[in-house]
Amino acid sequence: MIKPRNKAPELTIDLVNGTQWSLQEQKPENFTLIIFYRGKHCPVCKKQLEELQTKIPDFKKRGVNIVAISANTEELAKETYKDWAIDDVPVGYNFSIDEARKWGLFISEGISDKEPKQFTEPGLFLIDTKGKIYWESIQSMPFGRPEFKDVLNGIDYILKEDYPARGEA
Repeated sequence: MIKPRNKAPELTIDLVNGTQWSLQEQKPENFTLIIFYRGKHCPVCKKQLEELQTKIPDFKKRGVNIVAISANTEELAKETYKDWAIDDVPVGYNFSIDEARKWGLFISEGISDKEPKQFTEPGLFLIDTKGKIYWESIQSMPFGRPEFKDVLNGIDYILKEDYPARGEA
């Protein structure tokens, strides 16, 4: 587990649009939001990322860059991007289980032929402009993810009150 106020692990990931995304190269006005999702097999992930698509203008208005990442293969990630209503969400793939462990994500074994052999459980990370963990929410199940309206309200409060990252002790 990485505590808030500590440097985020380095992260470079291939995107379905043929480019690479690097956390170290992000220059957001305020934050970078990383959504780790379980993969194409997950209907809760589909709902979450399709909701994220509708909130992109709200995040941009607050100076927040976004990316969604899974351990899915390139083929599965491209199917996900094509089949889900997430046209403006940068989608990364082939996130290794070893890298996921560095982020403190829970790893699950597939329990049906619809699931990959191993995949990450959900995680939401807000990274500050210095590349440090500001806010993290990690789940061991597909349920109970933070609502984006709550994340946006939290960002509003953080920016208005200059509220520090918590949970560092």
